[in-house]
Amino acid sequence: MLISDIFAGYSGLTLISLALLALIAGFIDSVAGGGGLIQLPALLINLPHSPLPALFGTNKIAALAGTSVAAFQYSKRVKYDLLILTIISAFAFLASNLGARSLSVINPDTLRPLILVILIIIAIYTFLKKDLGSVKTKELSRIKLILFGSVIGFIVGFYDGFFGPGTGNFLVLGFVIILGFEFVMASAYSKIVNSVTNISALLVFISQGNYYFGLAIMMALCNIIGSIAGSRMALRRGNSFVRIVFLVIVIIMILRYSYDIFIVY
Repeated sequence: MLISDIFAGYSGLTLISLALLALIAGFIDSVAGGGGLIQLPALLINLPHSPLPALFGTNKIAALAGTSVAAFQYSKRVKYDLLILTIISAFAFLASNLGARSLSVINPDTLRPLILVILIIIAIYTFLKKDLGSVKTKELSRIKLILFGSVIGFIVGFYDGFFGPGTGNFLVLGFVIILGFEFVMASAYSKIVNSVTNISALLVFISQGNYYFGLAIMMALCNIIGSIAGSRMALRRGNSFVRIVFLVIVIIMILRYSYDIFIVY
């Protein structure tokens, strides 16, 4: 099969737009999460008549490629507690699968008002808490890290399978505030957990045939390029840089959800 056959039916402008935005999404997601805020709307805008589950599946394939590469980049500098990470990831995997299956039953738009309120609280808290994530703030026991981390993984994992945009942000913030991680460590852990939730949701989307193979591969490659650049910059610039990017992405998400709720709907 020729490349021209794979991308038949898509305009050059559509392909360029999706490729560029996937690269940017990979960069942002690897730093502080929130790449889905850019990548999923890019698909929705460029392919407005396509089935929603197919766009979600395509987005997950590209996102998985980027988050997996970012996780590998972070693993060179951050020491993971494999037991804690494995248990959190297991709960996230289960919840993401449930969320993806719920997509055909529940309308994701019903969550938008609640998500908007949560995002506003997150933005205010992050802005006022100047030292948030600058250093490790808690020394929780291993049992508490596993317990609290599993709750975070389950809740955010369900959200990722069900809807998705901002998953990385929610994971990072949960790990920083509840588990006491600093931002770079939280980003590193979130990439592993987010990769697992993407795999879980993808098992559902792929089994249902809900993805566009050509677009997914193209966007995955661009996402990887952005992810490598972003993770390297995050590791080099440190927690203050990640905090700024995190806050900017949360504010953009607030504007986006406000637009969806008060103007579009």
